[in-house]
Amino acid sequence: MSRFSKNFVRRANRVRYKVRVKSFGKPRLSIFRSERHIYAQIIDDSCGRTLCAASTIDNALRESKKLASCDTAVRVGTLLAERAIVAGIKEVVFDRGGYSYHGRVKALADGARSGGLLF
Repeated sequence: MSRFSKNFVRRANRVRYKVRVKSFGKPRLSIFRSERHIYAQIIDDSCGRTLCAASTIDNALRESKKLASCDTAVRVGTLLAERAIVAGIKEVVFDRGGYSYHGRVKALADGARSGGLLF
């Protein structure tokens, strides 16, 4: 049994389909949100590899455990944007999966935008 509901999976597939059709050729910024952590990675769908990633369990963010979860998500977004710019990626497509664009998901997107990514 999947830990995600059928509606979540349907919503995620719908969002991912729209992302792939409308923005062919651009890397995709995909997120995963658990109860305690948030993970983000930039994926090149043409060859199926992860170009760069950041998360709250990353060593660079280990000392920020005392911050609120939205503040930590902003820091994950800026860290991912810094790593993407070093890798030569400036423009991505945001794939929120089945999550609503609210709270930690929105904070991560805002952090990535403030770090220099365009989407």
